[in-house]
Amino acid sequence: MAKMNRKQEMKIVGVIPARYESSRMPGKPIADIHGKPMIWWVYQQVKKCSLFMDIVVATDDERIMEKCKDYQMKAIMTSKNHDTPTSRLYEVSTKVDADLYALIMGDEPLVDERCFSLIVPDRFDGGYYVGALTNVLDNPTDVIDFSNQKVVTNSKRETLFISRSPIPYPKGTLDFQYEKVTGVQIFSKQALDFFSKTEKSLLEKAEENDLMRFVENGIPVKMTVSHYKTISVDTPKDLELVRNMLEG
Repeated sequence: MAKMNRKQEMKIVGVIPARYESSRMPGKPIADIHGKPMIWWVYQQVKKCSLFMDIVVATDDERIMEKCKDYQMKAIMTSKNHDTPTSRLYEVSTKVDADLYALIMGDEPLVDERCFSLIVPDRFDGGYYVGALTNVLDNPTDVIDFSNQKVVTNSKRETLFISRSPIPYPKGTLDFQYEKVTGVQIFSKQALDFFSKTEKSLLEKAEENDLMRFVENGIPVKMTVSHYKTISVDTPKDLELVRNMLEG
């Protein structure tokens, strides 16, 4: 297999999962932000990245699909049976050919386009590749917030564990930074194939984190710290905060 040493030579597709039935905020991807659906704001940020050969919204609902058509956003209809963004991404990989598939959550309209280049490897020789961006948690209350999924890595920045609990526990030292996993991740086709054919792992079920399926099966998950922070819109309160930040 030919080796690809430059990011520009890789075929990378940016995929934005957009599910309608959110338990806390149904219809979230098409929530209005200053006259445009939230998914539009995400799409515009992803479009700014020259590394992506294509960008698609992966949805399961005709209402989201119609909004994508209204605003000239390329979209693919996927199954309603997907219970994780990664499984929805796998379906896209069966329809769109690429070397790598970047997952950008559809509920982060403030995502900074400069972060995307951080997640793309400088070199990809085929096979398994899984990576994600992290943000350092500066506020102690964010560390104990179970919605923030904390990660610890080895010296190669490969994931050891992801938990909603504060890890590591600061018994002997405070000389470290807490990091949370963000909604910007990347997978090779082979990694997505593995994900689709492998049963959900025990720790994945407990923590409700897709990446643990790879970790428990010995597939490295590379974590890269990003200084570009964003806000996930999980509640109407989050939505109002984003509206205020984007005003004007």
